[in-house]
Amino acid sequence: MPAPNSPRIMIVAGEASGDMHGARLIAALKEQAPGAQICGIGGPELMRQGVEILYDASRLAVVGIVEVISHFRFIREAMRALEKRLREQPPDLLILIDYPDFNLILAKKAKRLGIPVFYYISPQVWAWRSGRVKTIQERVNRLAVILSFEKDFYHTHGMEVEYVGHPLMDTVRTAMPRTEFLHSLGIAPESTLIGILPGSRKREIAGMLPIFLAAAKRMQEQMTPKPVFVLPLAPTLSEEDLLANGLADAGVEVRVVRENRYDLMGACSAVMAASGTVSLELAILDVPMVISYRVSPLTYFLGRRLIKVQYASLVNLVANREVVEELLQDEAVPEKIATATMRLIVNQPERSRMLAGLAEVRQKLGGEGASARTARLALDLARTGQRRT
Repeated sequence: MPAPNSPRIMIVAGEASGDMHGARLIAALKEQAPGAQICGIGGPELMRQGVEILYDASRLAVVGIVEVISHFRFIREAMRALEKRLREQPPDLLILIDYPDFNLILAKKAKRLGIPVFYYISPQVWAWRSGRVKTIQERVNRLAVILSFEKDFYHTHGMEVEYVGHPLMDTVRTAMPRTEFLHSLGIAPESTLIGILPGSRKREIAGMLPIFLAAAKRMQEQMTPKPVFVLPLAPTLSEEDLLANGLADAGVEVRVVRENRYDLMGACSAVMAASGTVSLELAILDVPMVISYRVSPLTYFLGRRLIKVQYASLVNLVANREVVEELLQDEAVPEKIATATMRLIVNQPERSRMLAGLAEVRQKLGGEGASARTARLALDLARTGQRRT
């Protein structure tokens, strides 16, 4: 039974990366407050931490303006479920992780009920829709940001914000030497491994996997000896998702691996990756990459007019310069992706330049302990919520 003064917390992580970071935060929070009672929206990682899942995050994970429309029913269902819990069993604290269009609406409802709101991994208002800063000021009590430049941005807008460092620095590491890991898969240690990382959402797989497979086929035809292609399967996906999007008839053998994700990524000579958190994981693992992405034409058209930053990948945003090559939308074609990836393997000066840039990015991500620092901030604010009741 939880202690009488145990904090009651609701957490909302609407996407796979939020589920992962949220789980690490909850693990750290439980170390500091073992009796904490936690519910909310999440996926398998939060579920493994014992969070009472009120709505499955996998039903909400969509990309782009156009794609959200088809998921509106699920989004409305989730909002109603959380609003009901906020009213009937008000928590001492609401923790929000990214997913701003949903979370900022929920924050408004929580504030009306007098529930403190803690935003972890804040909305990227520095990139687009900067008018949301005023909304965040009105609805959020405290921000914890994971990129150093975000603290300066929010401070200039008069917000209470703490830079906690990036949580990936706590967890992204290999568990075994490359030779040992390759031996466990039956792959010769001298093999050139090329990673295929098409994303963690089904729509990303539909958009990027066929392109990456076509690029892999080109590399297989042009490289001697032939490389080995590997694909770490995201927990939000199944092999059926891959087969439905061209894996079965791609004309290239791809080893799909479910376990030891970071060992697999770290063993790669280079990676083709969809834009997202994975670019920072690869930077921490010191793996050269080519970043690519495609969305619907309308989403891209609108995004080009709304997004204010120069780069799409987090690696380049953190470095504030082009460290990795970005091939987006019309540039995201097999020929260009294959050529850029092969250069990272055979062109040593280019490879060395990228590795130096990745070292710079790692330095800017902060040291270990982000989840523990964030948990302390959250619990401090939860005590405010307890005093309210």
